[in-house]
Amino acid sequence: MAYLFDTDAISELLKPRPAAGYVRWLAAVPREEQFTSAVVVGELCKGAFRSSAAVRHLENIEKRVLPAVTVLFYDAMAARVYGKIGARLEGAGRPLADAGLQIAATALLHDLELVTGNLKHFSRVPGLRISSALAEARPRP
Repeated sequence: MAYLFDTDAISELLKPRPAAGYVRWLAAVPREEQFTSAVVVGELCKGAFRSSAAVRHLENIEKRVLPAVTVLFYDAMAARVYGKIGARLEGAGRPLADAGLQIAATALLHDLELVTGNLKHFSRVPGLRISSALAEARPRP
């Protein structure tokens, strides 16, 4: 099984104390089965630039994130899937933010299971396989 990692799934690993169960789960996923979207990289960079520690966060992205996953481009084929999903969700009165749609479209296009802690957010997308590894590993409030 190959996976596409959402922004929160990557951010979790950059925390001082990431969820231990998630780290264990990820250690069992072969490197060649780990992907993310260029949209996720953009969201990570946006967060870094908004931080008072921008240099450190950008360095983490460059040295820790990018070597660890294969980044998939958001291209015309993904845009078509995005349009189809977006129209369907809007028609049902359940729209999803553009970045989320782009990430979901990339996962669907490449037949990848999405790793995210935001299960409710992405569960609206028809046909999208979602891993609950991160959500299950996070402590319950």
